[in-house]
Amino acid sequence: MAQVEMSGKDLRGRVQALLKEAHPDQVDQFTFRGKQWDHGLAMVHFPEGLGGLGLNPKMQGIVNDEIRKNAKTFYEDLNINPIGIGMGAPVVLTYGTEEMKKTLIKRIFTGEDIWCQLFSEPSAGSDVAGLSSRAVRDGDDWVVNGQKVWTTLAHVSKWGMLVSRTDPDVPKHKGMSYFLLDMEAPGVDVRPLYQITGEAEFNEVFLNDVRIPNERMLGAEGDGWKVAITTLMNERTALGGGSGRKGGGPIGTLMNLWKENSSKHSNASKAVLRDHITQLYIKSELLRFTSQRARAAAKSGNPGPEGSVGKLAQAELYKKVWECGLDVIGSDSLIYEPGYELKRPEAAEKHTPLTYAKYQFLRSRANSIEGGTSEIMRNILGERVLGLPGEPRVDKDIAWKDVPRG
Repeated sequence: MAQVEMSGKDLRGRVQALLKEAHPDQVDQFTFRGKQWDHGLAMVHFPEGLGGLGLNPKMQGIVNDEIRKNAKTFYEDLNINPIGIGMGAPVVLTYGTEEMKKTLIKRIFTGEDIWCQLFSEPSAGSDVAGLSSRAVRDGDDWVVNGQKVWTTLAHVSKWGMLVSRTDPDVPKHKGMSYFLLDMEAPGVDVRPLYQITGEAEFNEVFLNDVRIPNERMLGAEGDGWKVAITTLMNERTALGGGSGRKGGGPIGTLMNLWKENSSKHSNASKAVLRDHITQLYIKSELLRFTSQRARAAAKSGNPGPEGSVGKLAQAELYKKVWECGLDVIGSDSLIYEPGYELKRPEAAEKHTPLTYAKYQFLRSRANSIEGGTSEIMRNILGERVLGLPGEPRVDKDIAWKDVPRG
């Protein structure tokens, strides 16, 4: 799809027209984001009629900036529906039928339908292609059995992006197919997995004779790996996006913590911490610009392996930012006030800057695991971006059923 040219002034004018019709401070989330979709301002790089205007992805920043300037309420996409907007919408746009595009993508953007991703399995985490869940054809349906793990938001999701093995007689990358799973279907059992914060944002999902209509397959039978790669590349770009605003996100929080706590430190300690924060700020800006380049290079919403650069950088940077946050807080950071009450996270939970920094220090441990480990990101960058020799893969051309398993 050829990109449409539009000036920033004209695009801001479209945002003003949206705000006159529906203002986020005056209507609910679904109403405002529904109107934003109708105006083509949801995901501007998507086609007209599907929430976009066919523009360069970087133009979305102009839309978001204009809304922020004129409203107190701003809905962050990755807070509303991170997996749906970051991964589900691009994969449906690329591989879905026209009916899927019309019925699914708008509800993804408004947050009416939350989505999750059913890739990882207990015996195949980083090696997605090694998965063993099975889908067997039965008339117009596929019957799926297996277990998925680390499934973020499965407990509140309407739709899941499921990859399952449909042909065990071919090599592992060729025998998978990709389905849209109704998470409310009979046989779907979602169980919470609690993490170090005491929260359960992700789950294990058991699939017991779950029936999926053949019409909900994305791509052709056996094309699951190709569709999964599209999903994963979008995931890594979404996770590695950093803050869209200069000085925003975790680095902005760290700077506010410094303003509130710098007086606790000696002159020598201040000098060291100030230098450390400055270096982290510079790296945060580099991450922001890198992410902008990755989005600008995307075609039809689908980035290439370069998106792994931002994901890797973000994971390692955010851990360092929150570690520095605890150094800034000092001895008060040694106690984690909420204790370890096991609970589901709530979007509206209130944190003080102190408790938020300590929570994020614990939560950020997952940044280098979720969406592909940092080790996997380095492999992808080495092989697919830098052109270095790949690691030996002895099971690449062997039928999946013949691959030795422990």
